[in-house]
Amino acid sequence: MSTPTGYINGSDLLLLVGTSTPFGHCTTHTLTFNSETKDRAVKPLVSVPYSASSGLFKSKNVTGLSVTVSAEGLRFYDETETGFKTLLNKWKSGEAIALKGFHRANATTNPYFTGNFVITSLEETSPAADDTTYKVTFDNDGPVTIDESKCGGTTEETEVPTSASNSTSVSSHSS
Repeated sequence: MSTPTGYINGSDLLLLVGTSTPFGHCTTHTLTFNSETKDRAVKPLVSVPYSASSGLFKSKNVTGLSVTVSAEGLRFYDETETGFKTLLNKWKSGEAIALKGFHRANATTNPYFTGNFVITSLEETSPAADDTTYKVTFDNDGPVTIDESKCGGTTEETEVPTSASNSTSVSSHSS
């Protein structure tokens, strides 16, 4: 297996909508991994000498995880991949859709994240004398499988076995 070296080119990391259609004319995409937390403040132990900061520091624990995916693209009259019209149709349905992130060298066989997502916003911008663009934001709907070992991509196009140490399923929980 050959692994690329150096910086990762953003053009090599792609998004797939559904089972086989990449975002068309996508200019950028962003993955945001969120942690929901709960603060806990407890009284200092009686054995701890009093100080001005006693009891001011709180501890946190994670109560939920979520993933947000956002993308921007150019509107294109002859779009053959997933573009604004397709996304608008998916938004109107209100149903979750499958998203995958993958490295271009892996085609679609080796995604670094997969999951079902709902479109939470879809925006079109049409400036005078300039390209019309769109922005879309997705929030996960249930578990997202994340394999950080595949984030940088490899040039091998076969499924790479994953171990528990590098493959994580993220579920959304409310606090």
